[in-house]
Amino acid sequence: MTLQRLVLEFRDGELIARVLYRSGLDGPNPSTKARAREVSALARSGLLDALEALDSEAGAECVGTSGFTMREDILSLPSLPSPGGR
Repeated sequence: MTLQRLVLEFRDGELIARVLYRSGLDGPNPSTKARAREVSALARSGLLDALEALDSEAGAECVGTSGFTMREDILSLPSLPSPGGR
């Protein structure tokens, strides 16, 4: 299986991941746990690759614009409790 495109959308507090990939004809059937595991692994590897690219010295590059007015808001977020309540 080869990841072609990974699109993340945040909607109403939910993360939607659209994973487009190519696979052979002999893969698991839709709606099976094996298929969900394979697609989850593809999404995970794609996200890790994207994070590594953002962290590299080459950095991110703007390759287009959406036509929307660009705005920036500064948010102050409360600290989250650490795992285990410490």
